[in-house]
Amino acid sequence: MTEEVVVEILKEAFFTSFYILLPVLGVALIVGIIVSIFQAATSIQEMTLTFIPKILVTALAIILLLPWMMDRMIAITIKFFTMFNTFIR
Repeated sequence: MTEEVVVEILKEAFFTSFYILLPVLGVALIVGIIVSIFQAATSIQEMTLTFIPKILVTALAIILLLPWMMDRMIAITIKFFTMFNTFIR
């Protein structure tokens, strides 16, 4: 394997992991901002109020997006194994 192939594999793995994690992190960010605005508007400074909604919504997003995430991960895994198979021969 050459350096270009290794860089291409790492680049594709990085972008795929970023692409898979972006919706989940985006949902957590949006919920965090909404809860922060709610806390600022009502002057409620309860620490658990920030964590529980984020955990619940993030878990729900992972459950709903799991089939799509698995399809992406399976596709890149198959691609990598076929690429490695060509380099071994």
